[in-house]
Amino acid sequence: MSKVPGLLGALGAGLTRMGQRLDERRLETEARSAEEAGLDGSTPTADRVRSADRVRSDDSPAPVRGATVTADPPSAQDEAPAADSAGSAGSAGTTAVPEQVPAPPAYAPAVAARPDPVAAVPWGMRVAAEIGWRLLVLAGTLWVLMRVISAVRLVVLAFVAALFITALLQPTVSRLKRMGLPRGLATAVTTISGFIVMGLIGWFVVWQVMDNLDTLSEKVRAGIDELKRWLLNSPFHVTEDQINQVAKNLSDTIGHNTNEITSAGLQGVTVLVEVLTGILLAMFSTLFLLYDGKNIWHWVLRLVPEQARPAMAGAGPRAWRTLTAYVRGTVIVALIDAIFIGLGIYFLHVPMAVPLSVFIFLFAFIPLVGAVISGALAVVVALVTEGVFTAVMVLVVVLLVQQIEGHVLQPFILGRAVRVHPLAVVLSVAAGGLIGGIGGSVVAVPLVAVTNTVVGYLRATAKENALRSAQAPEQ
Repeated sequence: MSKVPGLLGALGAGLTRMGQRLDERRLETEARSAEEAGLDGSTPTADRVRSADRVRSDDSPAPVRGATVTADPPSAQDEAPAADSAGSAGSAGTTAVPEQVPAPPAYAPAVAARPDPVAAVPWGMRVAAEIGWRLLVLAGTLWVLMRVISAVRLVVLAFVAALFITALLQPTVSRLKRMGLPRGLATAVTTISGFIVMGLIGWFVVWQVMDNLDTLSEKVRAGIDELKRWLLNSPFHVTEDQINQVAKNLSDTIGHNTNEITSAGLQGVTVLVEVLTGILLAMFSTLFLLYDGKNIWHWVLRLVPEQARPAMAGAGPRAWRTLTAYVRGTVIVALIDAIFIGLGIYFLHVPMAVPLSVFIFLFAFIPLVGAVISGALAVVVALVTEGVFTAVMVLVVVLLVQQIEGHVLQPFILGRAVRVHPLAVVLSVAAGGLIGGIGGSVVAVPLVAVTNTVVGYLRATAKENALRSAQAPEQ
């Protein structure tokens, strides 16, 4: 009977070891399944290690009844792991494992992830959008600039006219300074002389028109009568009643629009005041540009950012040379047109040859369009005063002189200094006329020529700087 307690103790120890092995297998299976599912499991790694240690520590045989076991009292350091082991053992059976998302079956189709919205937009569309908003910003800036220029159009046109006159008179100021005159005296003499000459020319034109007005009106009536007789005898089968009806309708139109004509006259007075104001502004601007133009340019350069200042300092003189070449060349070409067409009109006995020559000179500053308008005016005056044959001869003279101008004079005089494509000339004149009227048409072509020169210089400078930066590391 004394062996029965020992057998029972051995049986209990064996059952305990078997339970511990089963617990180890269960923990290993849970860890393996958690790794396969990509999860860490509900029990932390440290807890599982402690649980395994607890299971292994229980492998020691159970104490036999009656046996005396001598053991050291547990220290404080050993009590904490024991408490942890006990807590882990107690929580291992009570902590629930969180639900895991099951993996999709093998036959399920693969679902691609949504791409980045920026990457989903085609490259060409992104480039077009980048260019588009920049163009919108530039268009808005130009629109605001045009509105500002329209609000102060008189001042802008006066200053542009002063630039043209300065480009024309600056060589005279330089020549007088080389002769020994002080800068102020040379500027005053040149400015006063230039405006006196222009004023005398204007007075002479007005005097010629007023002096020949009576003769011109008589010749216009005679020309209208001759035109009426020609229409009656022409193959167009025009009757006298139809001609009288046209004259009556014209007279009635003038009578019914008396108020509009009166208001137009008042507007003409306003325009005259604006013209006089513009002339005074142009005179003062020309005086200061001739006297202190270099310091004014240096002040403008100080307004430019420091990084862009060297490029602008190089582009400014080139732009001024282009403008000077354009103004001088246009003046020479216009003077030749006015002289030769005026001589032709004079020898054909067309009245007011000198005023017509002055108009031809002034309209020559409007490229392409000005020559057509001035030539048409000369032909109309010849038609109503001297008849059809004289008008045809005047037309021949105008076309001949303009052909020589376009194919010989302009390429020879202007040369490569002002090279603008004819399409650009037509478009710029049309745009300038829509924005600023006659003044805009005059300014359009030199503005395009100066812009072309500045852009070309800046592009060449940027390319040169890029090549220099690329060669610097190699050296």
